[in-house]
Amino acid sequence: MKLSIIIVNYNVKYFLEQCLCSVQSAISGIDAEVIVIDNDSQDGSAEYIIPRFPNIKWIANKENLGFSRANNVAFTHATGEFVLMLNPDTIVTREAIEKSLHFMDSTPGVGAVGVKMLNKDGNFALESRRGIVTPWVSICKATGLNKRFPKNKLFGHYYMSYLPEDEPNEIEMVSGAFMLLRHSKLQEIGFLDEKFFMYWEDSDLSFRILKSGAKNYYLPYPILHYKGESSVKSVLKYRYWLYYSLLIFFKKHNHVYYILSYIPLKLVVMLFKFRIHILNPLILGKEWDARKVEPEQSFIVVGKKSTYDEVVELFKKNNIKRTCTFIEASEEALKNGDIVIKNPGNYNHVLFDTSYMSYDTIINTLQKLKGEGLKIATYSAETKILITDGFIYNSNGIIEQ
Repeated sequence: MKLSIIIVNYNVKYFLEQCLCSVQSAISGIDAEVIVIDNDSQDGSAEYIIPRFPNIKWIANKENLGFSRANNVAFTHATGEFVLMLNPDTIVTREAIEKSLHFMDSTPGVGAVGVKMLNKDGNFALESRRGIVTPWVSICKATGLNKRFPKNKLFGHYYMSYLPEDEPNEIEMVSGAFMLLRHSKLQEIGFLDEKFFMYWEDSDLSFRILKSGAKNYYLPYPILHYKGESSVKSVLKYRYWLYYSLLIFFKKHNHVYYILSYIPLKLVVMLFKFRIHILNPLILGKEWDARKVEPEQSFIVVGKKSTYDEVVELFKKNNIKRTCTFIEASEEALKNGDIVIKNPGNYNHVLFDTSYMSYDTIINTLQKLKGEGLKIATYSAETKILITDGFIYNSNGIIEQ
């Protein structure tokens, strides 16, 4: 077996479905297996996904084990020469899978590879590559110095933003959203550290790979990462786990950094915990961390006229007011860059039919539209599911947000 792809799922069945569709397309012709490990989802993920993808290996946990423990369970079932940790809220391209595998095959000293992740608006996701975190690097990140001086190695090391986006480069930390590993290296240095329930486990693994004498690399092949759909949707909870896990990371790898940062980080963690469990529920009620409904969404539908008609009918049937316009585009026209979107500022989403266009074409087109303020939306003519950055629709209206 050449490749084992491992995806941890937790209550994101529609994103997982889209991810698996893109994976199936990307690995066509590759000797690969797909392992989905479910962390006790309560959204009917198993009943929804397994009939649609009978060839995947589905492992059901009886509780939410967290990211590290869940991946470790899957690692024991993986048989591939290479192992890819992949988030369910991603859309992968064939280019990213094939070229990453080729790079690993042709570069023996590499332990892990990450790729160019795009945000929902097609812009480069800074977390595609990261540097080793020290108290100074953390200060630069917390104070915004890394954003103010992104090309300066002294201030921009957190995201290694001084490196070019479109060239392969040796980096320090690879994101667990797309992390291609040698199975032999994983067995040599050990699996993910289960002390990390969520966040920093990928940095810990990357750091251990470097300590073993191997190298980590960033490759400029694009995928989409919605970011946050697969983990914590509340900003407060995200930050709580982020800083809590950072303390674990410092304690494990550098006691000097741990001592220096313990008091300020511990105070931050306690503050977030107080707000999550006491202050916000007391002031704002039980639904304090629920997502707010966007006042208006508007779509440029790119593809076939039948797709546009179905999308308009979906909104009309459910009395959902959404502005839609249509651009007829063939796969070839999109590949060649022949499609011009006029007045993109009047809209906030560009919608692609995943039943009609390849995921490579969709991601590369989105990348060309960066800076236009358009976020990705996808529609499947087969499942009649429409996914945006914050909402999911079917024939019954809004089903998730």
